[in-house]
Amino acid sequence: MKLPVVAIIGQTNAGKSSIFNRLVRKSQAIVAREAGTTRDNVVGNVEGQYVLIDTAGLKDPNDEFEAHIQDQIDDAVNSADLILIAMDSTKYPNHDDKLIAKKALKSGKPTLLLLNKSDLGEALPFEEFYSLGIQDPIRSSATTGLGLNELRGRILKELQDAGFNTHQKAEKTKSLKLALIGRPNVGKSSLFNSLAKKQQAIVANLSGTTRDINRTEIRYKGQTIELLDTAGLRKPGKREVGIEKFSALRSLAAIEEADVCCLLVDATEPHSKLDQSLAGQIVDAGKGIIIVVTKTDLEHKDTDEILDNLEYDFNFVPYAPVVMTSSVTGKNVTKIFELAQQIDQARHAELKTSDLNKLLEDAVRSHAPAGLKNTHPKLRYMVQTDTCPPWFVVYGSNLSLLHWSYKRYLERRLREAYDFTGTPICFSFRNRD
Repeated sequence: MKLPVVAIIGQTNAGKSSIFNRLVRKSQAIVAREAGTTRDNVVGNVEGQYVLIDTAGLKDPNDEFEAHIQDQIDDAVNSADLILIAMDSTKYPNHDDKLIAKKALKSGKPTLLLLNKSDLGEALPFEEFYSLGIQDPIRSSATTGLGLNELRGRILKELQDAGFNTHQKAEKTKSLKLALIGRPNVGKSSLFNSLAKKQQAIVANLSGTTRDINRTEIRYKGQTIELLDTAGLRKPGKREVGIEKFSALRSLAAIEEADVCCLLVDATEPHSKLDQSLAGQIVDAGKGIIIVVTKTDLEHKDTDEILDNLEYDFNFVPYAPVVMTSSVTGKNVTKIFELAQQIDQARHAELKTSDLNKLLEDAVRSHAPAGLKNTHPKLRYMVQTDTCPPWFVVYGSNLSLLHWSYKRYLERRLREAYDFTGTPICFSFRNRD
């Protein structure tokens, strides 16, 4: 089932990113005192109930770059199912605030007004904001948490009134969501049709045919797999204003919704930095990843050469399996399903604390961490705190001295001991005191 999209819009330095981090319960958006810190839309999944978009703040479009940011806000409004306007409650509404409110109300989407920084003594009364035309504003503080429970409840109520099922998490089925991600014209829709065994998506030689997310469900080895075919993502500067940027937001939302993402790369073209950027977004979202090489029936390169190039270009995801496919011949298409199920199982793996501590003890004995002359990091024990992706916390002392290479070493030892093919794993290091 499609997750509804909630967009946070407003002027710069209104606290949008802080509210975003509070709602998604992690520091995903960059927060700073300087206005205009957020430059691109940031997308997060809120407890499997809806997708949240944090937009850049509205600024005077004096140059092309700022105009691009305003386009992002328009795209967020157009693609959202609910609009959340964040305002600084210590400042009187001005022309820009009224413009933002007018833009949101004109869209016809449910709109909530959030008066942030209401914990400060300078917060203005509600009456000062009635001129915006939005009923029942909510007072909040991203610093103290004031009003956030009311905000969560209001968002869910508005989405329910709009016809969305916000109880998806409680009623979640065991279906596996598999998203096809990649540049335009890389063969996503053809692979989608080959996987689904039916001509549901439009296939054309023109790039950018897919504008929204095509979906279909199939059964494979007793499990329901939902396929998501997304629009191709181009570099932000090359995206056309309007429908293409709308599609880009939906594609990023699909990454957040999916369990496993297939990153499609074209065997007939060299890999680009955008391919690497998409892989990074999938990993940052904590999703499983499969690198799918398409159009291998058209390529005369040696397979070893293709794999060597992939290994070099995607060296930051050495755990991602590679599948050489052809939608025309059907080569290795079903292998994608097998890998997706294997990766999904690894994402849900829960390891015993005793086994983890044995692994940590062996790793330290084989290679103790370096430190300063008389001070060394001591790793005492390790526990798993989460799944999807698997998250491990290492407790000890002097862990601020732990070099990043040693963290990579621990990850390598963990992957050698357990099958985490295709899934990122996360580490946190905490001093015992």
